Amino acid sequence: MSTRLTAVIAAVVVIALALVYTTFFTVDQIQQALVLQFGNPVGPPIEAPGLHVKLPYQDVVIYDRRILDFAPPQEEVIGADQKRLVVDTYARWQIVNPLQFYQTLGTEAVADARLGALISASLRRIIGTVALQDVVADKRAEIMQQVRNEVGVQSKPFGIDLIDVRIRRADLPEENSEAVYSRMKSERQREAATYRGDGKRQATTIRADADRQRIQILADAQKQSQILRGQGDSDAIKIYADAYNQDKNFFAFYRSLQAYRNALGGSNTTFVLSPQSDFFKYLEAGPQGLAGSTKPEKAR
Repeated sequence: MSTRLTAVIAAVVVIALALVYTTFFTVDQIQQALVLQFGNPVGPPIEAPGLHVKLPYQDVVIYDRRILDFAPPQEEVIGADQKRLVVDTYARWQIVNPLQFYQTLGTEAVADARLGALISASLRRIIGTVALQDVVADKRAEIMQQVRNEVGVQSKPFGIDLIDVRIRRADLPEENSEAVYSRMKSERQREAATYRGDGKRQATTIRADADRQRIQILADAQKQSQILRGQGDSDAIKIYADAYNQDKNFFAFYRSLQAYRNALGGSNTTFVLSPQSDFFKYLEAGPQGLAGSTKPEKAR
């Protein structure tokens, strides 16, 4: 085989490979394609996955069939109560008409920019008619539904289906937030001071009532103790009187023994009395003496 023949075969192979590369293309299950000839679409959009054929001089534009996410930049809007609010949103959309999408927008980047402008304008218009409280809590879902419906109608001519628009976050501007937080802090401090004042007042009332009850309980206890002591003394006097009436001599003797015990019980006590004193009558000698036969000379 000559060198010229080898070169011809190689050139034919290269041309064949180039034709195959420029003629066949594949479409994935998550893709849809348009065949363009000199920038103009040729035929309907290709949505069936697999291997497809085109002319070598034709081009292919591939679009995603899945639901796409788009997060516009945060923006500041003003509500009906003239309060500013920083809103962070996101949107989910899908290309449902590739030919219309290509003719109006062309690329996903252009579509994101156009959707961002539409969402911003709709948010400003709708939030401008409601108060801050409605955006933050009360009518948030209703507001986003209005935005979705409005932007969905406006984006329909682009071959786009706007599936959802949501507010991820809605905050006051930083300078407003500081003022709001300071006001909230002042209100909480005022409420805390009110609660502390109420607590102190209730504590004072409770302490006063407890002191009053304590005084009353002590008074009642002292009264009861005096009554019991009086009853005890009365019972004791009655018992002594009964005992004295039963045997006066023995009672006098018993009382004298108690007096001896109290007077003579101490080791360092000294006192002088006459031996003929009645105090020593039970200690005198004699048939009736109970302390012995010897009469004491001196009591110490």
